[in-house]
Amino acid sequence: MARQQQDVDELFDVKNAFYVGNYQQAINEAQNVKPSSPQVALQRDTFLYRSYIAQNNFRIVLQELKNADPMLQPLQTLVEYLSPDSNKPNIVADIDARVQKGVELTNEVFLIVAATIYYHEDNYEAALKILHEAESLELRAFSLQCLLAMNRPDLARKQLKKLQDIEDDSTLTQLAQAWLNLSEGGPGVQDAHFSIMELSERLGALGAGPAAAGAAAAASRGMWDEAEQMLTEAQTRLPQQPELLLGLGVAAAHVGKPPEVSARYFAQLLDSHPDHPFSKEYNAKTNEFKRLAAQYQPSVAS
Repeated sequence: MARQQQDVDELFDVKNAFYVGNYQQAINEAQNVKPSSPQVALQRDTFLYRSYIAQNNFRIVLQELKNADPMLQPLQTLVEYLSPDSNKPNIVADIDARVQKGVELTNEVFLIVAATIYYHEDNYEAALKILHEAESLELRAFSLQCLLAMNRPDLARKQLKKLQDIEDDSTLTQLAQAWLNLSEGGPGVQDAHFSIMELSERLGALGAGPAAAGAAAAASRGMWDEAEQMLTEAQTRLPQQPELLLGLGVAAAHVGKPPEVSARYFAQLLDSHPDHPFSKEYNAKTNEFKRLAAQYQPSVAS
């Protein structure tokens, strides 16, 4: 039987809101917490500032980090990395150097920041290297995400077993199992769909990631209307999230809407998120098509 927590988790509502991507709710809950110890206060502030970062509210974080606990300072690096026009290669090099020194590897906030940056850089092996000895539920779930991104569902399933051994009924474990089931396809897609719908009923509004996963599960079962509804509800709260725009563009075509509806969603994605993998691939293929088309233009005007 999985080990159950013996004490009441003062941050239970904060964590659940954060894990399902409902960042404003996480902020609201964090601001209502009266921590019983400095350690709980540190954990609360970690989720609070990460929620602001997820909303791109960088100014608040940078301002408050000036007088915050030193253990929270790695969050400044994450803000710098995610800021527009940041010097990403220099920031990654700095993270590499700090990982090499090893001094900060006992700070879970640094591990989260470093692994997040490596994940954004598609350097999943580097992220896994610093996460492999982590014991916390969140960092193990992060390892599972990296393994899925590497197309290693076999290893991800072993990581899921570790999550279940820690806390089999937690929101993160439920999400991790849904991610894995969805990636493997087959009968597991239905389980993933039901899991995310249960989370929505229990915890309320879902953020972009869980909503997109739930919509993908519904779409895989041929339930395109439900997929579009789930994405639309999430987009009313998060209008520029790339996963939602991409999903809505695909769903619009499958539910029979005019082609220009899909085109609008894709145009929003291309304009607002030029560094998104879809945008990069779309632009690369567009440029390649133009290059090939130019080769076959008539050399003499008719």
